[in-house]
Amino acid sequence: MPLSPVSAPPRIVAVGFRRINKMLQELAPDVADRAVVDVLDVGFEQAVARVRALQASQPVDVVVAAGSNGAYLRQHLELPVVLVKVGGFDLMQALAQARRLSDHIGLLTYEGMAPDLARFDRLFDFDVVQRSYRTEDEARACVRELQQAGVEVVVGSGVAVDVAEQLGLTGLFLYSMDAVREALDDAVEVARAARIEQAKRERLNTILAQISDGVIAVDRHERIQTLNPQMARWLGIEPADWIGQRLSEVCPELTLQATLRLAAPELESIERVKGKALIVSRTPIVEQGVLTGAVLSAQDPISIQRVDRHIRARIKPQAASSRYELGGFVGSSPAARRVQALASRCAQSHATVLLLGDSGTGKELIAQGIHRASDRRDMPFVAVNCAAMTETLLESELFGYEEGAFTGARRGGKVGLFEAAHRGTLFLDEIGEMPLPLQTRLLRVLQEREVLRVGATEPTPVQVRVIAATHRDLARQVEQGAFRLDLYYRLNILRIEVPPLRERLADLPEILQALVRKQLERVTIAGGAPLSEPLLAALLAQASHHSWPGNVRELDNVVERLLACAPSGPAPSTPESAQRALRELVPELFDRPHEPRRVPGVQHATSRPMSEREQAEAVLAECAGDKAEACRRLGVSRTTLWRKLKGP
Repeated sequence: MPLSPVSAPPRIVAVGFRRINKMLQELAPDVADRAVVDVLDVGFEQAVARVRALQASQPVDVVVAAGSNGAYLRQHLELPVVLVKVGGFDLMQALAQARRLSDHIGLLTYEGMAPDLARFDRLFDFDVVQRSYRTEDEARACVRELQQAGVEVVVGSGVAVDVAEQLGLTGLFLYSMDAVREALDDAVEVARAARIEQAKRERLNTILAQISDGVIAVDRHERIQTLNPQMARWLGIEPADWIGQRLSEVCPELTLQATLRLAAPELESIERVKGKALIVSRTPIVEQGVLTGAVLSAQDPISIQRVDRHIRARIKPQAASSRYELGGFVGSSPAARRVQALASRCAQSHATVLLLGDSGTGKELIAQGIHRASDRRDMPFVAVNCAAMTETLLESELFGYEEGAFTGARRGGKVGLFEAAHRGTLFLDEIGEMPLPLQTRLLRVLQEREVLRVGATEPTPVQVRVIAATHRDLARQVEQGAFRLDLYYRLNILRIEVPPLRERLADLPEILQALVRKQLERVTIAGGAPLSEPLLAALLAQASHHSWPGNVRELDNVVERLLACAPSGPAPSTPESAQRALRELVPELFDRPHEPRRVPGVQHATSRPMSEREQAEAVLAECAGDKAEACRRLGVSRTTLWRKLKGP
């Protein structure tokens, strides 16, 4: 039932017959400054009907009543009912008055004996016959029984006194003015406390109405106390229709019985409710060490995905982090151990690192490993490919821009990657492709440790460790005027040359095993069965005769192809069948130097080494212009293929 408006005075309805009604009428003005009191001279069914009628016109906070009338109202009203209670002093006064009238006294109370009556008998040296009743008929029978036992004075409630007087006995009313006054005071306090709780509940409901999660809170009996609008919309109901009902009865899918029984949380389970999938968390409510209820919160997976896409679009650099460690650079050959040792030493320094090596050799893996092994491991790792963007786009990505810096600039501006990587690491891949104007700006950032956004006038200090990588010969680019000499010196402080796979073929078994394990962990690959031992042996044998122009990336692509495209029937079990399967699936491993097929990095005795552009054009021609197939054969991305095709 709704309570009165918090700003209005509490409204109390006092219910009682005759004697109790007269007391209520006399005492109601005493609390007029704290509450509005309506006194009704009715009881039982009529009182329930009158209170409900008053509640419909103006909310009622508390009801005050006594004896059987109060007990009846408690059973039939949803409002708090304060009972007029008989205290020990009231009982003593009434019995003392009765003693002055007669030695034969009866005490008739509603539903229960008066406490410590035996002690009172011993103290005042007289006997009191005690009875209790539930209904008016029982009260009448009890009075007749007392009369037959010789009782002359009956002390009791209004019903008991009325019946006694009707039968010719003396009746003394048990309730005092003090008891009625105390009941009215208690009712005012109950109403005040209810108003405070109402204000808290309204504030909580206002908050819950604003959140996008669905929320249901229940008491320890699983009766619904709160159900916010979002949950109501998902369930297709009106919240008021479910308040007070048991959650497991109206919606078994969302039951909180186990949470209440075990007092243990259950987080992020998937439930389908009303045809809708929800991510549901259940948590017990414990107050001062006592379990008082439980709360269920639900999220819409589609909304989560939408927010996730929004976050990725808005603040992707801030969310970037490293995935690889230095241990991911697999190999035990002298060349591999040299790279691992150099990278470990670089991780202990804050100086700029330059990684040199062919495409696909694992330069970004080493960059991430250095970051993870350094004291910046808990800070952002942000990577950008300098060859994948136009000059203007790369400038805004690296340095950011202010609002209104150019047409189409985002409102509020944009944080650049240098600022996003503050206190962390910025990995500049393909640094050799960076345009000269941006090289000048990069040099200033490295020297001054501050970045100036596009359109800004005040620089922003940044503390960033830069790791750059390239497959190009930067020294030759400096000679050709394509790369700034001062920037080259600024980058070439800590230098790691990552060897191509053809120079560390001894590491092939370890690398191959690591790649197979990694690929098998990818649940998206069709099949997913491990490679047979004969097929692995055939791959290793043939791999030692291949130049691997795409390096480890190319080998990874080969492994993925074998796992995805291996025959669905019995796995090759003999060297011959394994060789046939390998030739069918990976024909490029069997090309001989004199055959027309040419791949980057393969040296031919009768011809000069091919440039990257010539190698890319040759493979693209063999693939009839199919760039996807060319990328697969070369073991490179589309961006790298495009760069090779436009190169010298």
